[in-house]
Amino acid sequence: MISGAQLKALAKRNIWDENQVLRQILGICSMLAVTNLLSNSLVMGIGLIFTVSLSSWTISLLRQWIPHRVRMIVQTLIIASYVIFFDIIIKANLPEISRSLGPYVGLIITNCIIMGRAEAFAQSNPPLLSLLDGFFAGVGYTVVLVAVAFIRELLGFGTIFGFNVNFLALETWTLMVMPPAAFFIIGVFIWILNIRSQGKVSGGGRNG
Repeated sequence: MISGAQLKALAKRNIWDENQVLRQILGICSMLAVTNLLSNSLVMGIGLIFTVSLSSWTISLLRQWIPHRVRMIVQTLIIASYVIFFDIIIKANLPEISRSLGPYVGLIITNCIIMGRAEAFAQSNPPLLSLLDGFFAGVGYTVVLVAVAFIRELLGFGTIFGFNVNFLALETWTLMVMPPAAFFIIGVFIWILNIRSQGKVSGGGRNG
């Protein structure tokens, strides 16, 4: 059984302390590609949560039977299977979003976050713990993805989930529609986190 403390520690580590995007700078490519619209970002985030959770669980289940020398090939095959399954689901149920995302759903296979959790955690931990680790890693990624998309869609198109919010009298910025805007926004997020972390360290030093 997993204790509440373990669950809390997993969530805190993956969503905040070691956030895959803001702390480890992983999964940046998809940030550029899909964060111009919230709907695309949310579906991409759900796809990554689904894939990293179940692939970590599966790899952990099979870790005793996977020869070490071919583990990377097997891990990639497992990840690809879940990505293909998710791609089929959104093509059947969300055809417009599927067309909008294009090849980027398939590129989840190459997302460093998934392989990183497989190698760093699932290979040496039990299945349920690995599934939860993958889930929270995916949530941490999705939180950043959606936050970036919210800013880009609002300032770039004047919409939120496609709904017009021009009643706020916001000027749209062409820059926000372009992929480099995601870099700028993530850079600001990282800067804010670093300042906050330094403040905590300094505060702790003074208290000591």
